[in-house]
Parts: sequence; structure tokens; C-alpha cells
Amino acid sequence: PLSYLELAETLPNYVRDLGFTHIEFLPPAEHPFTGSWGYQITGFYAPTSRFGTPEEFANLVAACHEVGLGVILDWVPGHFPTDEFGLARFDGSCLFEHEDPRKGFHADWGTLVFNYGRPEVCSFLFGSVFSWLDRYGVDGFRVDAVAAMLYLDYSRKDGEWLPNELGGRENLEAIDFLRRFHDALCEEYPSALSIAEESTAFPKVTEPVPDGGLGFHFKWNMGWMHDVLAYLGTPQAERPDSHGSLTFGATYQFSEKFVQAFSHDEVVHGKGSLVNKMNAPDKAEQLAQLRALYALQWTWPGKKTLFMGSEFAQWKEWDCDGELDWSLLELPAHA
Repeated sequence: PLSYLELAETLPNYVRDLGFTHIEFLPPAEHPFTGSWGYQITGFYAPTSRFGTPEEFANLVAACHEVGLGVILDWVPGHFPTDEFGLARFDGSCLFEHEDPRKGFHADWGTLVFNYGRPEVCSFLFGSVFSWLDRYGVDGFRVDAVAAMLYLDYSRKDGEWLPNELGGRENLEAIDFLRRFHDALCEEYPSALSIAEESTAFPKVTEPVPDGGLGFHFKWNMGWMHDVLAYLGTPQAERPDSHGSLTFGATYQFSEKFVQAFSHDEVVHGKGSLVNKMNAPDKAEQLAQLRALYALQWTWPGKKTLFMGSEFAQWKEWDCDGELDWSLLELPAHA
């Protein structure tokens, strides 16, 4: 792969010339397993050494700023891997995680859940975010898997989770953690962005903390994304009965401050690339429908995020072990 310094020479200009305002990096913190795409972190304060030194990562951020691009990082306070050289049973006890797996284990990912009720754990996580702001000058964060933090029964069957002290399913300690995090962020770094990947109807995700909200500036609009992709994946003859998939998002668009996002999650694991999701008789029509989808995204209220390779309609799925199909840019249909 390209190093931080090699990326600094090419990526910022490419992204700027396309008219984007920010680059969002998948979690750059150190992680043992490349196939986790950085989402199973063991070094919460350290840029991964796969691509260079911490100083070289800082150079990449600075190169983005030089051409007017903001830098957003994926941050993962929702879970951490079980590797014995990481945080798991750090001092021989469950220091960072819960002793009871019904509160402390994510079966989906095989990872451990932070104990947000411990002040020292919260301090560790707050310090992680602030270190990326202080040391590298990043401009904000997309917080991964917020729904998994908010609900004690997230992806758990009956008997596999414990209710909170009020008998409910909400993780009261995680809610308090997110509110205190945003209080600290607003006080120390008032210009820093905070974006939630939150897939439920949890209320007031993007409302300020004093107004009873979680304090995020934006929330990914997962429902809109699923609806419009389902519409364009429908055979054209059946679409007149599916127009609600295009319009329903307007009924709740202003309930939160949304980002219309087409992310890495939509172009992996057999889901197909964005252009391959377009239900059309030939490739030319698929490309035309993808352009129509982007026109809808760009004119819909709210912010926008587009995953790499989607801007030139890569046909194959994203592969974390291979580069994008840059040769497609030489074809007029993809230009």
C-alpha cells in the first residue's frame, strides 16, 4: 500500500479537484488484524505503523489542510478486541471491560465492551480523541457503532443481556459517557466535528447536551440509504409501486442533522458495488442510474459522504487487500 507520505503527495489534490470538502479515514489507530479495517483497535493513541510513522501521519493531515480539506477519523469507543497484548484483562482483571459477558461481550464481532461506568475508562477514551486533535490536528470524528453502545440488548437474544437499573434496555452508562464526552469536546475543541453512525430511532442524537441530546453534530442517515438503494435495486417495471422508498425520508429528514452516506459497509461482503446495485438491463444504463442516484444524494438536504471508488463507479466490491480499479478512469463511461 501507499505510505502516509506517498498518500500526502497524491490523495489531497485528487479529492480537492473533485470538489469534496473533507476526507474521512477508516480507523487509523493501531490494530492487529488488517481484515478488521481498523475497527478492532489495540492502540487507541497510535496511528498504525503499516503506512509510516506518527510524524508522517501528521504530514498527511497537514497536506490535506494545505489544499483546504478537513480530516475526519473513524473513532471506535464501542468495543475492543480480546488480544492478550491489548486492553483485555489488562491488569489480570476486567479493568476496561465488564466481568459479566452479558454486558461485556459483542458476539457479532467477538470483541469486548468498555465499562463506561468507570471514570478511568472514560478518561482513557476521552484522552484518545483529544490526542488525535492535539498531536495531529484532525478536524473531527465519525463515532462507530453508536447503536451498539446505546442498547444493552443490541444483537443479543433474550437471556444474553442484562437490563439497566430501571429495568430498561438502554445502556445508561454509555449514554452518560457520550454526553460527558461531548461536553468536554465542546469546551476544549469547539470547532471539532462529531458524527454518529447510529442506525435506530434513538431520540435527540444531534441535539445539544443541555437540551437533553447526545451532543453529536451529525448522524448518518442509514434509513435513507437503505431505502434509495432498495428502490434502485427494484426491477424498473415494479418501481411505480415503490416510490415511497424515495419520498419517505423526507418525512423525518429534519428530525436530526443528517449525513446521507454511502459507506464501505455497502460495498463489501457480497453486497456488490454501488453501480452493481442498479437494476438495469445493461452497464450503460447502470452507470446512468448511478449518476441519477448521486444527483439525488447531492440535492437532498443534509451533508453527504461517498466511499472511495464509488466516484468513478468501480464494478467490483471493495477489497481491503487491493487497490481501487484506477484504470477505469481512462474509460469515457467512467470519467
